[in-house]
Amino acid sequence: MRWVTEGVVALATLAAASAAMAADPPRSLEAVAAAFGARPLVAAATLSPDGSHVAFIAPAEGKTNVAMVIDVAKGEATAIGSADGNPLKLTSCGWSAADRLVCRFYGIDAGSGLRLAITRLLGVDANGAHKMWLSRKTGDHALGINQVDGVVLDWRAGVDGTVLMARNFVPSQATGTVISVSRQGLGVELVNTKTGASKLVEAPKNSVDRYFADGNGVVRIIALDGETSAGLLSGVTEYQYRAPGSRSWTTFSSVAANGPGLRPLAVDGAANVAYALAKKDGRDALFKVALDGTLKADLVYADPRFDVEDVVTVGRQSRVIGFTYVTEQRNVVYFDPDYKKLAEQLSKTLPNTPLVDFGATSADERKVIVHAASDTDPGRYYLLDRTTKQMAQISTGRPALSGYAFGAVKAISYPAADGTAIPAYLTLPPGSDGKHLPALVMPHGGPSYRDTGGFDVLAQFFAQRGFAVIQPEFRGSTGYGRAFYQNNAFQSWRTAIGDVTDAGRWMIREGIADPAKVAVFGWSYGGYAALQANVIDPALFKAVIAVAPVTDFDMIKEEARGFTSYELVQRAVGDARTAAEGSPLRHAAAFAAPVLMFHGDTDINVNIAESRAMDAALRKAGKSTRLVVYKGLDHQLDDSKAEADMLAQSDVFLRTQLKLGDPAAARP
Repeated sequence: MRWVTEGVVALATLAAASAAMAADPPRSLEAVAAAFGARPLVAAATLSPDGSHVAFIAPAEGKTNVAMVIDVAKGEATAIGSADGNPLKLTSCGWSAADRLVCRFYGIDAGSGLRLAITRLLGVDANGAHKMWLSRKTGDHALGINQVDGVVLDWRAGVDGTVLMARNFVPSQATGTVISVSRQGLGVELVNTKTGASKLVEAPKNSVDRYFADGNGVVRIIALDGETSAGLLSGVTEYQYRAPGSRSWTTFSSVAANGPGLRPLAVDGAANVAYALAKKDGRDALFKVALDGTLKADLVYADPRFDVEDVVTVGRQSRVIGFTYVTEQRNVVYFDPDYKKLAEQLSKTLPNTPLVDFGATSADERKVIVHAASDTDPGRYYLLDRTTKQMAQISTGRPALSGYAFGAVKAISYPAADGTAIPAYLTLPPGSDGKHLPALVMPHGGPSYRDTGGFDVLAQFFAQRGFAVIQPEFRGSTGYGRAFYQNNAFQSWRTAIGDVTDAGRWMIREGIADPAKVAVFGWSYGGYAALQANVIDPALFKAVIAVAPVTDFDMIKEEARGFTSYELVQRAVGDARTAAEGSPLRHAAAFAAPVLMFHGDTDINVNIAESRAMDAALRKAGKSTRLVVYKGLDHQLDDSKAEADMLAQSDVFLRTQLKLGDPAAARP
């Protein structure tokens, strides 16, 4: 097999500043922070049905994203539209035809008094012409907000621009007091993205949360949210399915949050089966379930240590070709023999980037977008022609980081205080001997999440600046089974935070960390963990950095008021005693280390009021604290300048508090 790796296109305009930096990367703090804070050059890359064009999202100034289209034959990239994030941010584009795209926008709407996440879909030609919003018209008399514009369930063959789409139906006042309530909730329509014409396929239902199509344009499974008598979510989801050719719904399963039962992931219409997760020996296992009326469930894979993560799909109809699970790194097991062979060949051909993923394909799957990365490579995108056996590079994912050496990431485990082995990832500075270093404990957010051992831009930034970084998979993390998850890391916060502090102690015992130079950095729940760790062990960490942190359990519960998830959040976070003992806001007097916090003022995941309250409480207690507010940014701080500023200020703060020199002269 012959591989060609010449570039398909030079993204000169977008990458000019990055390329200049990459040619001979300086090592000043400002330059390094700008490089690591820069948003990825290529995101959400997709391929036209005929394989002639690639579309992707590229960053521009501030929050602005640009939709780019590459003509593969000509090797030319053209910007066809952009959005500045005020309030809508362009997130992805998919192909409904060889000459037509559907682009998704995300934003935050505050018109109702509550800040709500909204999505919008736009049809646009491949040359940027003929723009058309694909929203269902609600008019001036709508009785609600059209929060979710639509979700494409099946991109179909890509011939005429028609897609199968789940769409939100909002009731409206027709005349006087007559209200049309028959069309309310999530329904399914065939939508012509060129004309806007639509045909109803599934009548809307208020309780439907999700539809599953089978790859043949047929809806086969629906997810129905259970409700309490007060109209709030109960936390129980009922799944129903249809046999081939039937219009009647039959019970598939009923599942409570993180409880037993089959949770469908995808439907294979050709085989007439659903792929679903269910608990086996306390861990998520993958089953193949017959949709012929028997619901016969055959075990596909179960791991004795780890949860199965998801299925892998490919093609315009999301054909299931394998599944994933995470051990020390993400693993993919392929059902499809062709893709299995291809993945093996690519891993050998690209030995330095063995983490290979298949992205969008042409309609015949002969052309495929390939993403390859590793723990020390932020990744690059290729266009593979399976017929000619040629592969061309589209772009590196983060060209600003070209020329940098990265710290190797090692999967380790350390003992918690009760003897439990806690998995973690350890990243050392490039070229370091790993001894007596300034060190950073970096717990992940979620908390129902886990790190996966791939390239982590935050860990690599701090490693670049001379820190040993450990990322603990504390109890309450997902992926390790029900027992490890415990009651979630809110209710079982003592165990979770104990695991975080034990990570710092382990680094000291192993001689990796200088005990006088250990700090903690976290984002979201990780920010909470960073703060609360200073409550339970004030002497361990000498500096605390928290980005968009949860600071008070009662506040996070109150933020859910007015939403249907209110009771679920109450149950998940815990009772008044848990809030009193587990909220760092209530224990400002215990803090010994100085605190630096960052927060966007439009955050709808964790309200900025939590950081402001924490800052005020620390000040009142006479503690060292500073809060940096980014105006107009949400939870992710999705702005290159803001991220660079956050990294630079974090570095200065750590060096000041830990009494470190500036490694600017050191070159890996």
